[in-house]
Amino acid sequence: MKQGYNRPLLTADGSMTLFSKEFNEPYHSDKDGALNESIQKHITPAFNNINKSKNTITILDICFGLGYNTFATLYYIKKINLKSKIHIISPEFDKNLIESLSSFTYPQEFDFLKNIIKEISENFYYEDKNIKIDIIIDNAREILPKLETKFDIIYQDAFSPAHNPLLWTYEYFKDISNLIKDDGVLTTYSISASVRMALDENGFKLFLHKGDKIRESMVASKNMLDLKFIDMELKKIRNKEARSMKDKDYINA
Repeated sequence: MKQGYNRPLLTADGSMTLFSKEFNEPYHSDKDGALNESIQKHITPAFNNINKSKNTITILDICFGLGYNTFATLYYIKKINLKSKIHIISPEFDKNLIESLSSFTYPQEFDFLKNIIKEISENFYYEDKNIKIDIIIDNAREILPKLETKFDIIYQDAFSPAHNPLLWTYEYFKDISNLIKDDGVLTTYSISASVRMALDENGFKLFLHKGDKIRESMVASKNMLDLKFIDMELKKIRNKEARSMKDKDYINA
């Protein structure tokens, strides 16, 4: 693993992540655990709230990073013996990181994925009869308006709003809103007021998700879900100062 700007970090569940010197934060929560965070904050709440009988389930993974959400998805669908085909599209600006993944120390749960990880690290692409993974090496904000695919699941797992604000603004979530299917779901670890406002302003209903021995996360959808609903109208009354983040405050700032 190239370590010029990232350093390895052991997380609470025993799985490894990296600390990004560029963004000054880890790729995953060291307290919740890299694998545990992916499964409990993204994969499980996503698949529990979509129609799993579809022939193909499309997923947008923002951003690929170490690939935990993508690989945990493949681990999960094997575990539940899901018959649907899976197509994952993921932007990632760090080409060097992707090229290094074949030497990264993943949890043993991903051992069966070694050939997929190797091919992705070499070609940024993988496909077999049931799985298709496309990694697009570019800035996510440049990629999203160009995508023609509509997604069943969106993993919103960028670096935090404090460190990577342009992937959490009102305008960003407007692009996301245009890409998600009417019955699709978005998962994110962030429950901040600004993120809630940006999603709400783009027509999403918001819900809290609580996994096992892990901090709360959030699920968003255009539809009502069988989760703890966040009443944004009440939140606005109680917190009149809450605002969504806007591009203009961060572009050329």
